[in-house]
Amino acid sequence: MASVMRMECDGPLLCFGGPYSNLQALEALLAEAERLGIPTARMLCTGDVVAYCAEAAACVDLMMATGIPTVMGNCEESLAEGGEDCGCGFDEGTACDLLSRGWFAHASRQVTPAQRAWMAGLPRRIDVTLGGLRLVAVHGGAEVINRFLFASADDAVLAAEITATGVEGVLAGHCGQPFTRVVGGRLWHNAGAIGMPADDSTPRTWFSLLTPMRDGLRIERRALVYDHAAAAAAMRRAGLAEGYTDCLATGLWPSCDVLPPTERARRGQAIEPSVHVWSRAGSA
Repeated sequence: MASVMRMECDGPLLCFGGPYSNLQALEALLAEAERLGIPTARMLCTGDVVAYCAEAAACVDLMMATGIPTVMGNCEESLAEGGEDCGCGFDEGTACDLLSRGWFAHASRQVTPAQRAWMAGLPRRIDVTLGGLRLVAVHGGAEVINRFLFASADDAVLAAEITATGVEGVLAGHCGQPFTRVVGGRLWHNAGAIGMPADDSTPRTWFSLLTPMRDGLRIERRALVYDHAAAAAAMRRAGLAEGYTDCLATGLWPSCDVLPPTERARRGQAIEPSVHVWSRAGSA
């Protein structure tokens, strides 16, 4: 396993998380990147290529073929090690735990030894230089791969996570919801996931375009519209439970077990595209 990878970007970076075995969403994202003129060398995935949807092997094949820099997610870690569950840390017996057993077993049957070897070689962090700015990409937390960090996290929690990375800006995944926080001038950004809606009552999924500015970044939250009906049909053919299958259309997660109170209160509220300008600590 490569613990750290480094990438340097001389132009806008397309950041995304959680393809989640959703081949239709991944193909749509690649088409959007081509439309925007973003090469795969300037794309970054924050992990969990494999998860809830039906086409785990096909998604891994596509990610391997494109060579998109990818952080190891907890799902990749578990599959690489021959684990028996997704490694999300769900409490036993909760809806998330029970539903995950089905999709993880399906994914584990699909992935090949070569794909598991690719997963085992993924880095746990990617150090990114973007327009002279030093950022780091991780999956969950700086040191705990499956730590859930949502938009409502305390300032002190995010500040400690950022400090642990040794840089001023973090690109994270895992929680499945897009958000941007600035704590003490330092950045925590989650691009969201492309493979599953963000519990916001729309079938859209999310990615980000990060454009370097003078001593900062322009962060665009962008919606991804794709053929969610085809993705749901593939899940039904695979015999996967209806909860996450229905979510592709309704935009509502089948369980809110992992959500903090603030995010629970916002369930079903549509997320919209947005622009955030971050100036690094100490800048004007």
